[in-house]
Amino acid sequence: MGFSEEVVAKAIQENGEQNTDLILEALLKHSASSSASSSKSKLIDHFVGMGFSVDMVAKAIQENGEEKTDSILETLLTYSALGQSSQAEQHINSDQNSPELDGSFLDGFSDTDSFEGEEITNPDPDKEEKLVSLASMGYSVQEASIAMERCGPNTSIAELTDFICAAQMAKAADALLAEIEDKPRPKPSNGYHKHKKRRMLDYEKPPIDEPIRLPNPMIGFGVPSNPDVIVHRSLPEAAAGPPYFYYENVALAPKGVWDTISRFLYDVEPEFVDSKYFCAAARKRGYVHNLPIENRHHLVPLPPQNIYEALPLSRKWWPSWDTRSHLNCLQTCIASAKLTERIRKALEECDGEPEPPHHVQKFVMDECRKWNLVWVGRNKLAPLEPDEVEMLLGFPKNHTRGGGISRTDRYKSLGNSFQVDTVAYHLSVLKEMYPDGINVLSLFSGIGGAEVALHRLGVRMKNVVSVDISEVNRNIVRSWWEQTNQKGTLIDFADVQQLDANRIEQMINAFGGFDLVIGGSPCNNLAGSNRHSRDGLEGKESSLFYDYFRILDLVKNMMQRN
Repeated sequence: MGFSEEVVAKAIQENGEQNTDLILEALLKHSASSSASSSKSKLIDHFVGMGFSVDMVAKAIQENGEEKTDSILETLLTYSALGQSSQAEQHINSDQNSPELDGSFLDGFSDTDSFEGEEITNPDPDKEEKLVSLASMGYSVQEASIAMERCGPNTSIAELTDFICAAQMAKAADALLAEIEDKPRPKPSNGYHKHKKRRMLDYEKPPIDEPIRLPNPMIGFGVPSNPDVIVHRSLPEAAAGPPYFYYENVALAPKGVWDTISRFLYDVEPEFVDSKYFCAAARKRGYVHNLPIENRHHLVPLPPQNIYEALPLSRKWWPSWDTRSHLNCLQTCIASAKLTERIRKALEECDGEPEPPHHVQKFVMDECRKWNLVWVGRNKLAPLEPDEVEMLLGFPKNHTRGGGISRTDRYKSLGNSFQVDTVAYHLSVLKEMYPDGINVLSLFSGIGGAEVALHRLGVRMKNVVSVDISEVNRNIVRSWWEQTNQKGTLIDFADVQQLDANRIEQMINAFGGFDLVIGGSPCNNLAGSNRHSRDGLEGKESSLFYDYFRILDLVKNMMQRN
């Protein structure tokens, strides 16, 4: 195991020869304490090897802690970018003695909270800057060059890192599949295995000549402003409804994820849509469903279509150099007060000038796009309030408020939800199909985006079985159900694992079947901002997709049999 004779002898002496478990524990503790003492120096060496100075690395570690390596790297890149920009500005304006930012407000510029969710779109620096940024993140020059060549010159840093990560994962997946295909495949037991990861082995991998590509613009089979992109599609026979199904997840997933999702969901082609065509915030999502696509209609009244319509009070303070018309994807948490205060001080130091210097504008806009900051006063930026996020996502005001729910829980629940107007547009065809009402099986329900969409469409919900692991979310859905005086029955479960074949059959017999099976499994292991466990559909949370498929397939088979 690599322990010295002296250390082993001491552990045996302290614990006795017979107590092997205690001896092993003592050895592991010794190893941990020894490695901890040198971890900081190794961390410093690691970042110094990337080209950062020792002083800068030490300062970044002090601000973020030794464990948060991603935050340390982000801080270092911020320091580096600001330093280069400041030098450039100083060189250009030296003859004019134009004022520059002093270090008083640069300290701790990256003091932001960690986040999870979808990709962040930053402004496009030139090719050289992008190569330097990607190299500083630890990617090779070859990987960075290939990503820029394949994705195009106007692609953001976030999308380039998504491309590189997806390529790395695809390479690893190809090696894994080669190993799997060399082994005999186990025979399925009633079509399912106990463990989700083993289910993949029950299905032959069809030849894929070309992976699913994301469309640009991301308008799916049509959006309200352009409804007739595709007016008809042919579904595989196995996918025909009822029951109808509707599955959602992040569009920018690792390579091969959407091919797998499509393959499991009866080879139905995904519909990729950005919610910026429905509201004032972007939300790039993929939807696999077997719903008709003819005669869809949007909710009335239309939601605000841009930032100024959504947040009219901010127009007074919005500077001309902030050219945003839409917010980025709404996240599960917000920027810290310390960050917004430092931005305010930075802008106030430039008050004597017509506009802040370019490098100040760049930093401010990077943070605005990253955290969806909005202008609330002169030189004052702030994160969105929970009720503003509710409005942007199409939920009623105070949908997530009260009942002991904290602001943190509100942001988290909203950040993981559907965009109601987008989903309602796809579900709108159900109103004429089910004039007497609908039975819904809602998996990974969150805060009830599907239920709110159906309610706003005027589709009566006779029975809804809602499943979500979060007690906070279940309470929100229950409260909304009661406040809107729903006449149907709401049954909730905490875990999709509770829905086995017997329980599903009981509910089908009681309700006469399900008309719609809807849900979006967790995106934790798919989202581009997850640098630690972006493991695709085999990740701990995102592998729950296979439970969506398991339950849907049980419902389809039982209803066909009945």
